[in-house]
Amino acid sequence: RQLVKVNRPQETSSPEARAMGLAFTKIWQRMIGKTEMRILMVGLDAAGKTTILYKLKLGEVVTTIPTIGFNVETVEYKNLSFTVWDVGGQDKIRPLWRHYYQGTNGLIYVIDSNDRDRIEDAREELSKMLNEDEMRDAVVLVFANKQDLPNAMTAAEVTEKLGLHNLRSRQWFIQSACATTGDGLYEGLDWLSRTLSSKK
Repeated sequence: RQLVKVNRPQETSSPEARAMGLAFTKIWQRMIGKTEMRILMVGLDAAGKTTILYKLKLGEVVTTIPTIGFNVETVEYKNLSFTVWDVGGQDKIRPLWRHYYQGTNGLIYVIDSNDRDRIEDAREELSKMLNEDEMRDAVVLVFANKQDLPNAMTAAEVTEKLGLHNLRSRQWFIQSACATTGDGLYEGLDWLSRTLSSKK
């Protein structure tokens, strides 16, 4: 067995060194201290909400069935711990969305970019939701999902059809995405993470 001599740096206790150590400690605490955020994820039925949730949570595609109630998972990302509520989007249960608004920091609105027939419905539901008092401070991330399909609208088209440019006093971002491959999901979370961290 070989003994290896380790040369430890000499300890120094100058005020500068102590101040630097303290600064590093603060930075480290900021890095590891997770801030909890409540995220509501909604969208019309079959937009891909549950697929996105479990792709983020497990890193894999799971077989999903239409969500009648909700799925809730904690997704750890960078310095944030997102509690993500994925609420069913069928028209009969959309009126229940408002029960989930309170305390929401961020809204993830999922669009099936291939569903041109219902983009107007999606716009209406989003507009209704953002007019609610409880949602006034929520930032909005739109996932223009299903970009792998040939007939999918671009993020620019979805932006226009949802009227996102009319959201004057609210921070929003749209991200092209494909839930099954994971494309775009982390770019969206990056924006959410940066935006919510700066609002703390």
